[in-house]
Amino acid sequence: MRAILVGGGLALLISLLGTRFAIRRFTEWGYGQEIRDDGPTTHHTKRGTPTMGGVVIILATLVAYFAAKLVTGTMPTASAMLLLFLFVGMGLVGFLDDFIKIYKQRSLGLRSKAKMVGQTVIALVFGYLALSDHLEDDRGQSPASHHISFIRDFESWALPTVVVLLLIWFVVTATSNAVNLTDGADGLATGASVMVFGAYTLVNIWQNNQWCGQADITYGKCYEVRDPLDLAIIAAAITGACFGFLWWNAAPAQIFMGDTGSLALGGALAGFAILTRTELLLVILGGLFVVETVSVMLQVSWFKVTKRVTGTGRRLFRIAPIHHHFEMVWDEITVVIRFWIITGLCVAGGLGIFYAEWVAGT
Repeated sequence: MRAILVGGGLALLISLLGTRFAIRRFTEWGYGQEIRDDGPTTHHTKRGTPTMGGVVIILATLVAYFAAKLVTGTMPTASAMLLLFLFVGMGLVGFLDDFIKIYKQRSLGLRSKAKMVGQTVIALVFGYLALSDHLEDDRGQSPASHHISFIRDFESWALPTVVVLLLIWFVVTATSNAVNLTDGADGLATGASVMVFGAYTLVNIWQNNQWCGQADITYGKCYEVRDPLDLAIIAAAITGACFGFLWWNAAPAQIFMGDTGSLALGGALAGFAILTRTELLLVILGGLFVVETVSVMLQVSWFKVTKRVTGTGRRLFRIAPIHHHFEMVWDEITVVIRFWIITGLCVAGGLGIFYAEWVAGT
């Protein structure tokens, strides 16, 4: 527990102070955000706001995690290193995207195909290593499993390695892109991430307390997770880092996380879902990210269908993702707060289901 507190507290402090430093430096260097022309007109005043703040979130998390390990005198585990690889790897893809936007002074960074290639490489390397026999612990437990999972693995649904890799690729790319789509209003993605990563901190703490690797578990259904305590430390660190960043990212935002932060956070969420055997539970915990993604899919599909049928494309929403649609009706800060409430309800529901499953199994 001490490592979790150290990781979360130190990450918050580093992010809180480091983001202020980043705002000053990025402003001096001209690392300003370009705004899409087809977005809400109220966003045009944000042009030039420093971006790439996700760098601070990533660095704060890394420093806090390794400091927590140093304080407790323990070595990093395979699950933790894999999660950090996915977190940083997705962040690097986002960094390239942000840098191109800044360098070429346009709202479009990496081409969609190039971004997908980067995400795919990171996701498949993560998946291959997570399933590898070489990373099994002394109980023969690998970081990821060959089963589909909700709150724990469905043991009867063992899948071939190729299929599991494809599923891991889908979860990682879909989740990273979902958080990226949500990052379009001041503090929206950051505040939502605080709640979802906070939920995974609790999930990992509970899994560690009821871990199958402990000899004193004599009641209930234990959890077959390789390194739940280390995952809890990282979840707490990311939660703290997002909290510190939110101080400066809340409306009116003085800095944006950029694709550097949103892709990294989305990748980390996918990693937690895979490594904690809760892939389907993520759909509930991250319900806001799901809604944002579905709104874009519906918008594009409806436009294409109506254009093919009538010759004129029509839209379901005034603009997608859906938070932009509501910005045409409410003030931006009202949209953010109400979407935070939705996230809180999703997190509460997901945690309630998680705990109820354990109670029902005792």
